[in-house]
Amino acid sequence: MELITSFPLAEIFILFISAFLMPFFKKDKHIKIISISFLLIAFILSVFTLMFVFQNGPFYYAAGHIDTILGIQLYIGPVEALLSFVFLFVFILVVWFSFSTIDAEIQENRIKLFYIMVNLLAASILGIIFTNDIFNGYVFIEVAALTSCGIVVVKETQENIKAALKYLIMSTIGSGLILMGIAFIYAFTGHLNIELIHQVVLEDHETFQKSLLITVALFTAGLGVKSAMFPLHTWLPDAHSSAPTASSALLSAIVLKAFAFFLIKILYRMIGFDLVNQFSILTIILILGCCGMIFGSLSAIFQKNIKRLIAYSSIAQMGYVFFGIGLGSPFGAAIAVYHMVGHAVTKSALFMCSGLMIEETGHKTIDRYKGLGHEMPITFALFTLGAFSMIGIPILPGFISKWYLSLECIHLDKLLLIFVVLSSSLLNAVYYFPILINGFFGIENLQDKEYRSKKVPVKKTIPIAILILAMILIGALSKNILDFISPEFGL
Repeated sequence: MELITSFPLAEIFILFISAFLMPFFKKDKHIKIISISFLLIAFILSVFTLMFVFQNGPFYYAAGHIDTILGIQLYIGPVEALLSFVFLFVFILVVWFSFSTIDAEIQENRIKLFYIMVNLLAASILGIIFTNDIFNGYVFIEVAALTSCGIVVVKETQENIKAALKYLIMSTIGSGLILMGIAFIYAFTGHLNIELIHQVVLEDHETFQKSLLITVALFTAGLGVKSAMFPLHTWLPDAHSSAPTASSALLSAIVLKAFAFFLIKILYRMIGFDLVNQFSILTIILILGCCGMIFGSLSAIFQKNIKRLIAYSSIAQMGYVFFGIGLGSPFGAAIAVYHMVGHAVTKSALFMCSGLMIEETGHKTIDRYKGLGHEMPITFALFTLGAFSMIGIPILPGFISKWYLSLECIHLDKLLLIFVVLSSSLLNAVYYFPILINGFFGIENLQDKEYRSKKVPVKKTIPIAILILAMILIGALSKNILDFISPEFGL
C-alpha cells in the first residue's frame, strides 16, 4: 500500500528522467521508443493509482517525508487520479499517432526536440494535477507553458514563430498574475500548502477579506489567460492552428484543462465553496464562460481553415468548463471536470482527423472537403462521431455535460442560463453539420477522381479510433464517473 502511494511522484519523475535521457540518443527511432515507453510506464502507474483511490479513497504523499509546512506534498483524490489516467491515455495515443505524421510536419533535426518537449509537458501536467502546494504548482505551470510554446515553435515557420511568441507573451502575463496571487496569499496566511491556507482562510477571512478578493482575482485572471478564458483567449487560434497536428491535439485536449483544474483547486479547495460564493468573482467567471461558449462558436462559423475552426471550438468548449465553475455549486464543479475528461479524448481525435484530412488532400480549407467522406470513409466517420459529441448528440459526453449543466441551472433557479447552453449547442451544429453534410453528400470534388482514392494507412487511424471508442465509453459511463468524482466536491 505504501508503495502505491508513491506512484504519483514516480509518474512525474519517470517522465522528467525520460526527457533528460533522450539527448543521449541519436536515432529518431530510439527517441520515439523512449518517449512512448516512459509514457506507458507512467500510464500503468496511473492505473494502479486510480484503482487504489477507487478502493481506499484519497490520500496525501509527502515527498521526502518532510513536515507539511516546509515540504512538498501531493494530494491524490478521485479527480486527480481520473485526470492523470485520462491525460496520460491521450498523451500515449497522440504520441503513437505522431510516429507516422511528425516526419512530414517538422524538420528532421527537430524531431528529438519535439519528443523531449512532449515528455516534459506530460510531467509538468501531472505535477499541476497532483500538487498540494501552490508554489510548486506555479513551477509546474511554468514548465508546462514553456514546453507548450516549444511544441508550437518546433515547426519553425514564420507563422509558428509568430504564434509561439504571442502565446509566450500572453502566458508570461498570466504567470506574473499567478505569482502575485501567491505572494498575496502567502503574506496573510504564511503558508503555501493548499490545506493549511484553507484553514487560515476559514479562521481569518473577515480580517483579510479585501486581500483575499484580490488574490482570487489574480489567480482567476492568470489561469484564465493560460486556459483560454474569454476574452483572454486571443493567443489560442494562432497557436493551435499553426502547430503540428500532434501539438494541436495535446494543447487543446490536455494543457488547457490542467490550468482550468488548477483554478478549481484554488477556488474550491484553497478558498472553499461557501467563502468563494461570497465574492462576485464566480459571477464574472460564469458570464465569461457564457461569452466564451457563444463567441467561440460564432467565430468558428466564419472560419475556412479546419484547424482554426476546431481551435475556436475549443474556446467554446472551455466556456462550458468555466460555466460549470462559475455556477458556484459542488455539482457544477463536478460537471466541469467531467467535461474536461470528455473533451480531452474528443478534441484530440478531431485534431488528429483534421491533420489526416489536410495531409491527404493537401488543403486546409473546408470547402475542399466536399465528398471527402467517400474518399476517406474511416477518417471522416471518426471525425463525424467526434463532431456529434461537440454538437451534443445524446449518449455522447458533450450531450451529458450540457444536460447536467442545464439540470444544475434549474436546481439553482438560473433558468435563463439554459438558453445560453442551448444556443451554444445550436451554434456548434451550425459550423459542424455543413462539414459533415458536404463530406458525405458533396460530389463536386469527386468528379474525374477514382472512388476512395485517398486511403489512409490503418496505423494512422487506430489511435483515433481508440480515442473515439473511449469517448463513447465516457458518455455511456457518465453516471459512474460522476459518482466517482462527486465525493471530492462534498456531494
